[in-house]
Amino acid sequence: MNLFSRIWYLIERFYIDFLNGIASTLILAIIGTFVGLLIGIVVSLGRNLKIKKEDKPFTKIWKGFILGLTSIYVNIFRGTPMMVQAMIIFFGASSFGFSWSNIQLGWIFNGYMICGLFVIIINTGAYMSEIIRSGLNGVDEGQIEASRSLGISYWKTMALIVMPQAIKNSIPTILNEYIVNVKDSSVLNVIGLTELYASVSIATNTNYFKVEGYIIVAVIYLVLTLLATYIVKIINRKLEVKKLFELHFIKRRVTNG
Repeated sequence: MNLFSRIWYLIERFYIDFLNGIASTLILAIIGTFVGLLIGIVVSLGRNLKIKKEDKPFTKIWKGFILGLTSIYVNIFRGTPMMVQAMIIFFGASSFGFSWSNIQLGWIFNGYMICGLFVIIINTGAYMSEIIRSGLNGVDEGQIEASRSLGISYWKTMALIVMPQAIKNSIPTILNEYIVNVKDSSVLNVIGLTELYASVSIATNTNYFKVEGYIIVAVIYLVLTLLATYIVKIINRKLEVKKLFELHFIKRRVTNG
């Protein structure tokens, strides 16, 4: 059998395993990115708190506590590899008498998948918090001051005025984080999760066509990331066109007095 014959043999015989691997990878990437974004929004608000001189002592204490807690979370999960985090969370659970492998919520949402989702969500949340925080810092402070002068509370100002703009400005980077999650989910095979990368082991256990199996998986990863990259480019283009239109509209209004 030549190379292409072996590749076709693996596809023909183990395509179900590859499809299951694709499904697991997409579930991890999509849910991980979305829930991680929600966590990132909350954490970014905590990281953006400012302790002011006029704050009451109790206010200074809870602000300092939140700032410290969010900083520790972000530094730990951004500063350590996801593979190490997965191994600590999965194998460390047994120290507390808990076993992820005992969880079974369906054919795909078993304990390994739940643990993998938990790992990718908290890891993504740390990265998303910095993405959203950068978006928050890019919003004109004059809008916040104007809102506060109208009697709108700080949290309402953040939720209704600042945060929507920050998320909009961060959309391309958020989508890039999804692409990263598609590829980085492969490290979760260390805890026994059968995602796309791990599907190679299933397909090549008896025939030893390792190289051919990894070629198939590499092509699948490439297709998934290229599709996501193409979507990012389309969204970027639309955002740029919308921004140009808004600037042109504002310029016309100013010119016409």
